[in-house]
This record gives sequence, C-alpha cells and structure tokens, in this order.
Amino acid sequence: MKRKIIIGIAAFAACIPAASAQQASEDWQTIDVLTAMVANAMGRTATPIDRRIKLARCPEQASVTAVDSATLAVRCPSLGWRLRVPMTAPAGASAAGGFVAKPAAAAPVVRRGDNVRVTIDTESFSISYAATATQDGRVGDLIALRGSDAKSALSAVVTGPGRARLVD
Repeated sequence: MKRKIIIGIAAFAACIPAASAQQASEDWQTIDVLTAMVANAMGRTATPIDRRIKLARCPEQASVTAVDSATLAVRCPSLGWRLRVPMTAPAGASAAGGFVAKPAAAAPVVRRGDNVRVTIDTESFSISYAATATQDGRVGDLIALRGSDAKSALSAVVTGPGRARLVD
C-alpha cells in the first residue's frame, strides 16, 4: 500500500514541472488574434504561428508590426525574441487560391528620392514629419524613409502621392 502511495506521489510530482513549463511558454492563440487583426487592417490574412515553436512567455503584451506588405513581426522587447509571420492573399480572395490583382494603373505613387510628408495620427493630436523616400512604394506598401539627417531611418505605410503614415 505504501508503495502505491509513493508511486502516486512521484507521478504527481513529475506532472508539476511539466505544467509549470507549459505555463512558461508563449500563448500562441493570443498572438494569432493580434496578428490576424493587424493583417486584416492591411487587407491580408496572417498565417497561424507554428505551435511547435517554444519561446518564453512575454511578460508584457507582444508587439505586432508590419515589416513589409507580406510580413509581420511579432516582438517581445523585454526578452529579445522576434518572429516573422507571413501574410497571404487579401482577406477577400477566393477559396480556390485566386488572388485579387491590383489594377494596371497601380504604379508607385512615391518614388525613391521623393519628399514625403509622414504623419502620426491619434484621437487627440496629429504630427507630421518631412522625410525622403529611399525606395518606391504603392498605396498600402511599407517603405523605408530617411529623416533630415542620414542616420534617422524609419518605415511608414504609403497613403497617397507624397504622403505616408507611421506605423507602430
């Protein structure tokens, strides 16, 4: 009888570290929801994160930002990890794999070297910043920009000719 109790306690004790290890890994469902929201805002669909990836749980909410028009970055600054999440065809694409083509007139509205007015908009204020495009971009594309000095680089989403919006 004592042997059964000891075996039972040992089995229970063996389960405790496994449960705490499971708690210590990242919650991918929450991050999938965040990436889906950002991708939908861009008119695309985020690919779910592979559940086999084991990373330490981020102590704060992980940030999700657009790297370019086809990739998102999920970051935990305090722990230093980053994942790239690919995005697929626009959310309204057909199930057969059809892709909604851009019209032929979708030429870049910002060219490399163009002056671009970058804005940051919130509910209570709006700030604008002058920058120079370092690459061509169509409306909705994330492009690289250079500020007034050569060392200040930033990325923004093109909103129209000579205009862009800063993303988080």
